Amino acid sequence: MKQFQYRLETVLDYKTQVLDNLKTEHAVILQNVNRKREEIRGLNRELAGFQQEFDRTKEEGATIENYRLFDMCIGRMEQIIDEEKERLKVLRRQEEDKKKQVITAKVDTSKFEKLKDKKLKEYQKAVAKADETFIEEFIIGNTLRVRPQHRG
Repeated sequence: MKQFQYRLETVLDYKTQVLDNLKTEHAVILQNVNRKREEIRGLNRELAGFQQEFDRTKEEGATIENYRLFDMCIGRMEQIIDEEKERLKVLRRQEEDKKKQVITAKVDTSKFEKLKDKKLKEYQKAVAKADETFIEEFIIGNTLRVRPQHRG
């Protein structure tokens, strides 16, 4: 019997390649999400530092110009943090969309893998049946050839 060959192997290879690419893209986006989160944490630490410095300056007493400078710095830092949080939301949506694409591609790929497994099992059963038939025919053929020799 000829070797097992899955007719849709090229389709399965293509689907697997698409899945791998989507997984890579998802990993990159997820890495960007994590970087953005870390960036926001850093900005929050910086803001906390400004606020602590402002509190210390208020206790020591300072000019109105220094108060306004701290107020402007804190306000700008809060604005930057809000902008970065919006960018993080966009990245999270991208990550969710890519994750859905990965799941869809995985389901699609697994259908072809399951079909290949099913076809391989059918092929293996056919090979086993052909081997069994060959052995039976061989035994019957030998038995028929051996019997007439003993009668003579």
